[in-house]
Amino acid sequence: MASPLTRRPARQPHTRAPAPAREAQPARGDAQDSAGPRASGAGPGGAEPSGAGPGASGAGIREPRARRALGTLALGGLAAGSVATVAMAAQRPSFLTPTSRPGYFPAWMAGPLRGLWPGLTRSYDSLAWQASALMAAMFACYLLAYACSRSVRARWSVSAVVAVHVVFLLAPPLSYTDVFNYINYGRMAAVHHLDPYTTIPQLEPHSDPSFALSNWHFLLSPYGPLFTLLTEALVPLGVVASFWALKLMIGIASLATLALVWRCAVLLGRAPAPAVVFVGANPIFLVWGLGADHNDSLMLVCVMACVYMLLRSPARHRAGAMALVAGAMIKASAAVIAPILLVVAPTRRFARGALEASVALGAASLLAFGAHLPGLSTQSRLVTGIGLPNLLGLALGLGGETRGLHAAISVLVLACTLLCALWAHRRPADWLAACAAVLLVLIASLSWAAPWYLVWALPFAALACGRRLRLVTVALGVYFLLAFVPAAPMLAQAIHLNPETTRLGRQHRREIEALVR
Repeated sequence: MASPLTRRPARQPHTRAPAPAREAQPARGDAQDSAGPRASGAGPGGAEPSGAGPGASGAGIREPRARRALGTLALGGLAAGSVATVAMAAQRPSFLTPTSRPGYFPAWMAGPLRGLWPGLTRSYDSLAWQASALMAAMFACYLLAYACSRSVRARWSVSAVVAVHVVFLLAPPLSYTDVFNYINYGRMAAVHHLDPYTTIPQLEPHSDPSFALSNWHFLLSPYGPLFTLLTEALVPLGVVASFWALKLMIGIASLATLALVWRCAVLLGRAPAPAVVFVGANPIFLVWGLGADHNDSLMLVCVMACVYMLLRSPARHRAGAMALVAGAMIKASAAVIAPILLVVAPTRRFARGALEASVALGAASLLAFGAHLPGLSTQSRLVTGIGLPNLLGLALGLGGETRGLHAAISVLVLACTLLCALWAHRRPADWLAACAAVLLVLIASLSWAAPWYLVWALPFAALACGRRLRLVTVALGVYFLLAFVPAAPMLAQAIHLNPETTRLGRQHRREIEALVR
């Protein structure tokens, strides 16, 4: 039996005649046909518009072909840009792979695509502009591919998304060092018998091979206990094999998330290929999330498993709640949509499953780490200079994000969560849109801004009714692109925007450096 959560709100009657039943069936493998008669330019009942002659019919045929060609070229450009980005990072030590340094860039870290760009510039500024231009071109290809995704055959779209996932699976760790922080926290617990929730890495033996590759030496682990137990299980593999095992698991989790997005779109009666492209071809996630090996994909696959089970049938709501709790035990941000799901789940199974999973996983965490929680408090006080809250503080003349502004934003996020839960309660058919809205607000409100957090909202925005949330998601993606590309400091200097020159900005910078160095 289909879940009530898949029901659409009742529509007002209209005078337009329905299309014949045979027209409503999508052609296999062609996303254009799944859009129905409207996408192909047919009028009511599948007939051509009034006055349409042979010339108009030919134009109607040529338009989908042109869109299909543009969409295919955009997907090819995205794939080519992905290969170029990985080849650029794998060629030699640079800021693109911060875990490398002059004289140290082992083959196991560089990956199999090393050596594809022997003429790569050695100038820092030139490399920064090249990498930034490449990411901007990839983002443009992404937008064009999504705009034309209903005209491109579904198998082509899916194949392109899988291909770029494989490319970034073979990449060195891009832009960030988090993957080796994951490994180091796991080794602290398994090898040195130190609780990463109560002991900073600076106190572990510095001879550990993961210590020199990590950089959060004065930060307690902010990651959930389920994820920390996973990294502990990888310790017998060694640092190198743990690195590649994590990359593989994150890549598989990302593809599994896309498979769930596809299935959810089908259950909702929407074309699945555009939703998969909107989520899986986003270069912000591909470069900074998948390429940098962040664990958000492991959290998100649990969240989307919960969404799929809620849409599938009420009998699966208990399992869906358990999946959500597992996601929150990997990364706490998954819990922000729990109030909305508790409101819209039509049975008590969801609450019962959430309670059972919380007790079971909480007991496992208690046995492994004692009565200690992830160290989120310290990280929540860190401020990214180019983050939206800090820019708001600058615009208000505060010199950046103050404690008072941080508290006000936190209250605003809480109020938004409650309002979205009320929205979902009054309009249950819009619960996916409510989840997308609260996640977008959360992402924009974080003091410690990171571009790959955008992936939290991508599946919900892709599946929600209407285009507004997708437009907001794209706009937030444009901000992340401008704020975090390698040439961002030079762009900020060109427009005379440097948040770190204020007294408060310098204080924020000192706090970050104290934790890192």
